[in-house]
Amino acid sequence: MEIQCAAFLFDLDGVLVDSRAVVERVCRAWAVRLGIDTEALLRVAHGRRTRDTVRIVAPHVDPEREVAWIDNEELLDTEGLVEVPGVRSFLTSLPPGRWAVVTSCGPDLARLRLSTVGLPIPDVVITSDDVSNGKPAPDGYRLGAQRLGVDPSSCVVFEDAPPGVAAGLAAGARVVALRTTHPDVEFSGAAAVVPDFTSLRARRDGSGFFVTIA
Repeated sequence: MEIQCAAFLFDLDGVLVDSRAVVERVCRAWAVRLGIDTEALLRVAHGRRTRDTVRIVAPHVDPEREVAWIDNEELLDTEGLVEVPGVRSFLTSLPPGRWAVVTSCGPDLARLRLSTVGLPIPDVVITSDDVSNGKPAPDGYRLGAQRLGVDPSSCVVFEDAPPGVAAGLAAGARVVALRTTHPDVEFSGAAAVVPDFTSLRARRDGSGFFVTIA
């Protein structure tokens, strides 16, 4: 299939960088720290801002203290971070001003994860600090499109978690889901579901692009 677009918006964790090992190690440690059910935590942690996850699973704790603890642990742990297959080649095929990262993590962690695996850091990076409402709200993707100078409806969003898919769709974008962290059945509304970027190609067409999914 082919999808026409003007720009590209990428989630980070599970889309550009496979960080599942780190995320789940830190989640398990935090769950033990507070006596929270680990599996219940992991079901909601992927794709959301840390502060939103904390509020969902542990509304009784001081969110600022716990977010600071989780953020610090994630900044200290880079073991097992790898780029998602095919993503380096795909990004290299895109002009620098036509793609952005829209992530639920903070700016320091976003830079750390991209630099650890050696992926480029684009001019536009939207993090949890830039929006009032995290995914599944569309704020991040709308802001990313705005800073690229395009309408969200002309963008393709790449996501790996249901809150992110919902955010992309609510922004009016087409969404391609990656099955790196969730099963296909959880990607309602996605235009396509792929294992990684090895089957994707982007080609220039006038002022826009066509994304081909083999």
